[in-house]
Amino acid sequence: MTLALLFPGQGSQSVGMGVSLADAFASAREVYAEIDDALGRKLSVLMREGPEDQLTLTENAQPALMAVSLAAARVLKVEFGIDVSRAGFVAGHSLGEYSALCAAGSITLADTARLLKLRGQAMQRAVPVGRGAMASLIGPKTDLALAEAAAAAGSEVGVCVVANDNNAGNIVISGDKAAVDRAIEKARELGARAIPLNVSAPFHCPLMQPAADEMAEALADAKIVAPSVAVVANVTARPETDPEVIRRLLVDQVTGRVRWRECMEWMAGEGGVTRFAEIGSGKVLTGMAKRIAPDAESLSLNTPEELEAFAASL
Repeated sequence: MTLALLFPGQGSQSVGMGVSLADAFASAREVYAEIDDALGRKLSVLMREGPEDQLTLTENAQPALMAVSLAAARVLKVEFGIDVSRAGFVAGHSLGEYSALCAAGSITLADTARLLKLRGQAMQRAVPVGRGAMASLIGPKTDLALAEAAAAAGSEVGVCVVANDNNAGNIVISGDKAAVDRAIEKARELGARAIPLNVSAPFHCPLMQPAADEMAEALADAKIVAPSVAVVANVTARPETDPEVIRRLLVDQVTGRVRWRECMEWMAGEGGVTRFAEIGSGKVLTGMAKRIAPDAESLSLNTPEELEAFAASL
């Protein structure tokens, strides 16, 4: 059995996430305390108590989601003796790639928290509120060809690209609001359902270039070492271990497409993965895994009970 650990991205946050881990395990509380210290604020209190509108802000949601994932990973190691190196691969959706790299020892926990806070702030600053938009194209007729055709129609009036190729039936487009609106019309003509997303900025599109420039500067100074487990990168959909390649791909990822479907297909195919475990808040990636790789086992790990049962199964 080859195991892959998956780390969730933005949208999986909720008030109260990770609280059951903190209540049950000192090792989880230690992770939250380390992140609070790195950020110079009580992010753990915001995670526990809200308010939701503050937790949803990109600069808070990104390190908070990482915190839950790394707390769960720390619990697995400290309480149950299961190290991340037991996995054949790790992968994370957008910001989740930072969680995956941290879990695999490539970037320290404190540096990951600071980088994600900056990433969230930089992405928010890159585009004035109201200028950008994102939309989810869903339904049985939705595939990459349809999404590309919709984005091409939108590109006639502004920037519009495929941002997240999540799985067949779930693809996200991003860009200028007018361009995304045009793309939504085209997608509906082609038979997809198109739903505007309530997001604060148009992620993973060329409009994010100012944020990519900020992250390039920050990542140039960050210590990145080879991960203990190969990280299947969003930008290449292939396993990467070279620290300098990882550094470059984290910059490219800000404006580039999240090739999640291809990441999962590679792991389930050439990678030989037969078991996917989503580690952190929510079950979004677990649902995607079941659709992309139905022959593999897929489960989520975000409560003490789930972690204990998973450890026992190994």
